[in-house]
Amino acid sequence: MGTLPVFRWRLAPDGYATRRQLRARGLRPGGQGVAAQLERPRRRRAPLVAYLYRVDLAKPVRPMTLARRAALDKANAARRTCPECRRDAGYVIPPSLGMCVPCAFPDTPSSFDDDTPRRG
Repeated sequence: MGTLPVFRWRLAPDGYATRRQLRARGLRPGGQGVAAQLERPRRRRAPLVAYLYRVDLAKPVRPMTLARRAALDKANAARRTCPECRRDAGYVIPPSLGMCVPCAFPDTPSSFDDDTPRRG
């Protein structure tokens, strides 16, 4: 197993890109391994590392299908639904709370306008 080439921050040669840079070009790594890495030095801490992939081996992003869109919508809806009151909170439920903010802090004024009783 060989070692990866390491480049200083902002000094990577052409032909390499991070995942975000590939995505901005409509590409994905496509199964290739990490080809190089960038290191940004920091004082008194370990350097920041960014992994680079070869652009010439990258593949186009797969198109979004109706089934994939439906699965993503369902997963995102599940992340927004409070397990206590079963309402769509309108935001992703924080894992630290495990429930929507009104259920986690019932003594504070609620933003819900209706008179639906709450469990808890």
